[in-house]
Amino acid sequence: MRIDKYLANMNVGSRKEVHQLIKKGLVDVNGKTVKTPKEKINEDDVVTVNGEKVAYQKYHYFLLNKPTGVLSATEDRSQKTVISLLKPEDRYQGIAPVGRLDKDTTGLLLLTNDGQLNHELLAPNKHVAKVYRAQIAGVADDETVKTFASGMTLGDGTKLKPAKLRILKQDRENATSEIEIEISEGKYHQIKRMFGAVGMKVMALDRLAMGKLCLPADLKRGKYVELSLDEIENVK
Repeated sequence: MRIDKYLANMNVGSRKEVHQLIKKGLVDVNGKTVKTPKEKINEDDVVTVNGEKVAYQKYHYFLLNKPTGVLSATEDRSQKTVISLLKPEDRYQGIAPVGRLDKDTTGLLLLTNDGQLNHELLAPNKHVAKVYRAQIAGVADDETVKTFASGMTLGDGTKLKPAKLRILKQDRENATSEIEIEISEGKYHQIKRMFGAVGMKVMALDRLAMGKLCLPADLKRGKYVELSLDEIENVK
């Protein structure tokens, strides 16, 4: 790998900024000053910039508690994205959200530059479970549970796999419910469309888990933590 790509991947700076660092003689590899950005290095070489070691890590994983009003995208011309919630030093090349949460949906969102893990978590044949908590306008009951458990066909012909619905609270006077639902798909606006099909409306939706990843109870909205490689191996 070229030294300029190595340093850019480690978010030391853009290629242009890295070239300037090399030009100033601030980049060393195994104790020797780098003369050209084209110099090839290995991942186990010791790289320092201005005397500070830059350890190589190919993939990075961030678990975000997504707030409302933010897009699950890498960039947008007019709206704030989840990438903007990362500190500048954590915006590694290729970092992207795994799947999408609607703009007004909150909760667990994984950000990574590991394309293979992204595929493993989203592939339809992997059946990775996703758990949500929701506030519903309407009274969900045992009949709703049975309807979701049997698999649904929406009005447009979309066929859905069975979903596990758990009713946490019912308020018949105000016609509202609080529920948890587990699905193994990620179709467009799926949960909102499911409740719409039974005459109810999702007022608030929060993702709690995705596969073996769970949202930490103490992780505030808009904040994130970096996952260790051991934690990611457990997910895999």
